[in-house]
Formats: sequence, structure tokens, C-alpha cells
Amino acid sequence: MQKTLKSYFFWTHQRGSFHYDVMVTLILLFIFVTPHLWNYGDKPSPIASMTEPISVTSDGDHGLILTVPIRDVQVDPSASENTVRKALKQAIQPVTGDAVFVAKWITVSDASGHPAAWQVWAHK
Repeated sequence: MQKTLKSYFFWTHQRGSFHYDVMVTLILLFIFVTPHLWNYGDKPSPIASMTEPISVTSDGDHGLILTVPIRDVQVDPSASENTVRKALKQAIQPVTGDAVFVAKWITVSDASGHPAAWQVWAHK
């Protein structure tokens, strides 16, 4: 028994043999069964929840101007400055990464006067 386990550990069996097939089967079982048995802690990407893409342009001075659809930021435009800054930073984080500072922002209205997007100036 010890010799067989040692040969499995060092993968010494010839391809196509019974023991080789057992090892491959055990590996495949591990790959396909373990995700159902315990939680690996993975989460869906935050980009999947966005309704429209974020457009990014350079401001010409080492910063970015991002246009974020109003539906992708879950905050009232009349909320406190700190609350709006946090919500905007969270919305642009999938595009810019963690190390970004939101300098200023404005809301852009559509033809009927309803807020349509946030225009955000950010830099690293």
C-alpha cells in the first residue's frame, strides 16, 4: 500500500495504465467537485453591474475625465460632498483602480433637462 501511494505521489505510472487513469480521475474530481463543497471566496466583477460603459479621456495634465452614467452611481446629486465623492470613486474604481482621487465633478443633463451622467475629474 505504501509503495502504491508513493508511486502516485511521484507520478511514476505509465500513461494509459490503470493507476495513471485513477490519478487523472482523482484530479478531475477535485477540479469539478470541490467548488460545490466549499466557498473559495470569489465574487462577481463589479463591472458586470454597470448599465453603460464609462468613457475616459485625458484632461491634458496627468489626470482623467470620466463620464459615468447617472444610473451607475447610487447617490443623490444633492447629497453631501463626501458622500458623492465616495460613491463616484466606487463607481470608477473598476476602470481606474484603487489609488485615484476624485478632484471635482458635475452632472450632465440630457435634452429634457434630467441628469444623464456624472463628469468626474480624477487623478492618481
